[in-house]
Amino acid sequence: MLPAAAVAFFPWEINSGSLQEGESVRTFGRLMSYQPEESKATLTTRHASAQHEVIVHTLFVEPFNAIIGAQYMVLGEIENSEGGMVVVRARVLNCVDGVNIALFQKAVNQQRSFFREAMPPD
Repeated sequence: MLPAAAVAFFPWEINSGSLQEGESVRTFGRLMSYQPEESKATLTTRHASAQHEVIVHTLFVEPFNAIIGAQYMVLGEIENSEGGMVVVRARVLNCVDGVNIALFQKAVNQQRSFFREAMPPD
């Protein structure tokens, strides 16, 4: 059986505590660090004058050509690690340098608005 389709989440929503372990997510960020020996990458982005980090477990996508400072999009599942950190276990990790992130954010917000209007309240 295939996992549920990943919903787009902004990086500042990943660590909010509202996501359940095993939930499929799609998010993005600028690659700030990559430790291949630990299969760990850190994506960051700025929002509302704050820096937000997303920790990505890269074991399933290695080897990959890590370009520090480039924009990446990740598709994977939420994992809770020790210390209360939320980690995304990557299934897909693509460099998306050149993508207009502001336009992507607008598209995600419009999609959310559409689904809110299309889905009747419970």
